[in-house]
Amino acid sequence: MTTTKSSPPKAGLEGVVAASSTICHIDGTKGVLAYCGYDIHELAQHATFEEVCFLLWHRRLPTRGELGDLQSQLAAARLLPDGIIRLMRSLPVDMRTDAMGGLRTLVSALSHFDEEAEDNSLESRYRQAVRLTARMGSVVATYGRLSTGANMVEPDPVIGHAANFLLMLNGTRPSAAEARALDVALILHADHELNASTFAGRVTAATLSDLYSSVVAGVGALKGSLHGGANAAVMQMLLGIGEAADDQRVDQLIRDKLKRKEKVPGFGHRVYRTEDPRATHLRRMSKEIGERTGNNRWFEISQRIEAVMKTEKQLDANVDFYSASTYYLLGIPIALFTPLFAVSRVSGWTAHVLEQYSNNRLIRPRAEYIGPEYPQAYVQLDRR
Repeated sequence: MTTTKSSPPKAGLEGVVAASSTICHIDGTKGVLAYCGYDIHELAQHATFEEVCFLLWHRRLPTRGELGDLQSQLAAARLLPDGIIRLMRSLPVDMRTDAMGGLRTLVSALSHFDEEAEDNSLESRYRQAVRLTARMGSVVATYGRLSTGANMVEPDPVIGHAANFLLMLNGTRPSAAEARALDVALILHADHELNASTFAGRVTAATLSDLYSSVVAGVGALKGSLHGGANAAVMQMLLGIGEAADDQRVDQLIRDKLKRKEKVPGFGHRVYRTEDPRATHLRRMSKEIGERTGNNRWFEISQRIEAVMKTEKQLDANVDFYSASTYYLLGIPIALFTPLFAVSRVSGWTAHVLEQYSNNRLIRPRAEYIGPEYPQAYVQLDRR
């Protein structure tokens, strides 16, 4: 068969524009990340995660009254159904194994406790997005707490989303500084255009499957080590180096790692050609939390690694690098680093899923065939 060969597709669809969207803008050359036109630096400095959720869902910032309504809706949905708690207790709770597998199961199960899960009206889907965003934080925090053998902690309707997560995970109300640090981290991770998990969610939504299934698809994609998990790998690297290592030792360990052609997690990005704008804030937060807790060594080691990577490989830190030490100092177990990503990104996933529903066409790309020449002659079994 003779075919006209087009230029081969780029591996991983790099550079391919697969959708039009009003949600997220990235300029990788200039290091710009914006949600609905609002620069991430402005949002990280002034906004709350709840405001950003509203922004992603509605493409505008809320009024004070609208924000209050959303906060009330999130508070009302944050308490987990008894059936989810029973299921959670029945799952393997060793957080060293597969916390993301547990999250995938629990998010899927949440659909059975939502009376509107099969209601496909846009109004219902929006309410589902609010409930799922509220409950994602409760699921991750409670699953993490139960894995330690501690008693679960119910949410406090008076405090915000980030503060509730830390309360339900650690059992004590966080300081204002701790709550704000996590609040900013949630803002920074809320959306990032057509990353793998968001694209998976949109592909699922495009079949007119339900919102919960679409988010489960996102969780499944995030579970992969090439998407989620890099900040956990960063913290494991830091722990492997150890707090007691001096600067010269840190430098040598990283250079040795590079000589062995080993990957140093937390550096480089498919999109950005300059510093990941989210890393700017997480670097500051890591430093501030370290100083506040009297344990600044993880930040200092991270700085040394960053300097070596910049000199040796001309690579900038990405969002995962400084989020590792930030989360660790907030008392978040390493096994929960990737599930915490989902606690934030569910806002972006649901925004994209709602956008897909609003102007839907089945996503069905083609593949370039590079297999055996056509036609192949069939040979009878006894003649092969």
